[in-house]
Amino acid sequence: MSRTERLLAIAETLRSRRTGITAQQLAERFGVSIRTIYRDLDALRAGHLPLLADAGPGGGYALDPSYKLPPINFTAREAALLVSTADWLVRHRVIPFVDTLGDAIDKVRAALPNEVLRQLSPLSASLAFVGVPSRPVDSGVRRILEQAWYEDSTVHITYDGSRGRTERWIRIRQVIVDRAEVLLNCDDLDLGEPRQFRMHLIAAATLVKSEPRA
Repeated sequence: MSRTERLLAIAETLRSRRTGITAQQLAERFGVSIRTIYRDLDALRAGHLPLLADAGPGGGYALDPSYKLPPINFTAREAALLVSTADWLVRHRVIPFVDTLGDAIDKVRAALPNEVLRQLSPLSASLAFVGVPSRPVDSGVRRILEQAWYEDSTVHITYDGSRGRTERWIRIRQVIVDRAEVLLNCDDLDLGEPRQFRMHLIAAATLVKSEPRA
């Protein structure tokens, strides 16, 4: 067992117990010296694992009870939105406790399977925050556009632009959350060129399985 594997196993052992466990018991369980266990526990503390230590009979090492949470399985879409939003809050110092939030983001990333992590990077890169939008968007349209963005699918929209109502076939490349509105940087499949759409001006949206004929 590598040290990384042992650290994860120790953390899981502590998380699963209702009572403390001594360094001697951990050393015997993982087949290493007590000195090695002490170094491992120091490493876990450095990684912000909230370890408690009670001396005397019946004592030992345990996790802070308030730290324990049930297992949570994130989809790539959920993780992308969670991490991207939290990153934005940290970068713009929207809230005062950005260090704690940054630690939480790191823990979410560390807990994600490799397959989700591979999907997370391009999804996060295609989502940008500039401010807090104030113009409302129809909830049904919003759900369809989110799915189209996540799946990189073609979507048919009814758009109320400066030239009146038009029907467009688009593929979303980036979502920009601006101070007053949500902007979509898209490939306009009718014109074969990039175009930006204002999300609140989209009157209807439908996912399509194939691109429109030329």
